[in-house]
Amino acid sequence: MKKLINDPNDVVVEALTGLAAAHPDHLRVDLTDKVVYRKDSPVQGKVGLVSGGGSGHEPMHGGFVGLGMLDAACAGEVFTSPVPDQMMAATKAVDGGAGVLHIVKNYTGDVMNFEMAAELADADSGIDVRTVVTQDDVAVKDSLYTAGRRGVGVTVLLEKIVGAAAEAGRPLAEVADLATRVSESGRSMGLALTSCTVPTAGKPTFALADDEFELGIGIHGEPGRERKPMAPARELAEQLLEPVLADLPRADGQPVIAFVNGMGGTPLLELYLMFNEVTQILDKAGVPIARSLVGSYITSLEMAGCSVTLLAVDDDMIGLWDAPVNTPGLRWGV
Repeated sequence: MKKLINDPNDVVVEALTGLAAAHPDHLRVDLTDKVVYRKDSPVQGKVGLVSGGGSGHEPMHGGFVGLGMLDAACAGEVFTSPVPDQMMAATKAVDGGAGVLHIVKNYTGDVMNFEMAAELADADSGIDVRTVVTQDDVAVKDSLYTAGRRGVGVTVLLEKIVGAAAEAGRPLAEVADLATRVSESGRSMGLALTSCTVPTAGKPTFALADDEFELGIGIHGEPGRERKPMAPARELAEQLLEPVLADLPRADGQPVIAFVNGMGGTPLLELYLMFNEVTQILDKAGVPIARSLVGSYITSLEMAGCSVTLLAVDDDMIGLWDAPVNTPGLRWGV
């Protein structure tokens, strides 16, 4: 294993310390509970947004804390869910009197621990907590980590759109309804060209030959649908998009946000090349692209590969997508 680390057991705390040092005007970090906060939280009268999960998917979630997105993100150890005490501390800290929305990816530990945190926050402080669980990965019905589909790329788009709604002062019930609508309107699928190496494991999570790729991989190295011979980017894009389009709940003519995401070890050159293939496939299928996002936003350490997410959108979602955002991971309009 060759990584820029000191001690494998200190990776998360040292990374959070660096995040705080890099963004002192916008973030504060509780290193004891391993929670990243926007510096001006709680914002009175605004719905607080809390998400979180295992580390190793940066910039998700700590990189999406700030104006127009999350109020707090709980960081677990690498590929390990945070615990309820972290989530309850974050929930109490960001409550500005308008309630809190938990944004949870569908992984068993995350779902269970956020449920416990919501119950504890209600019992301890009477905070009104709502929850949305993202489950957009069409590759699997169940995985090693989940009951049902995994939550992946739609989480990024949801945090941006719903974050803008909360920033605009919409009430909790409306923000939660919007979150559910966004979650149900998107689908994703990914592939891996190489494995990642978890620092405490010290070796690749799985072995993949140079002439193979894994179709339908999860963000923790979970098995995909099948292992196949490597193919040109055009064919890879087709294999990702076919199941996504087949399952996407979308009316004729309805536009999408198209999101090509890097898994951490793929250069932007190749991601833009893949986006070019995606645009051609969508054009042939008669699917208009309203907005796009290309880059590494929900990663799996240094895994090479990518995922494609399509989100069917309406005018309200597009307006919220365009609203200003100022976080380490996404920034525009400010």
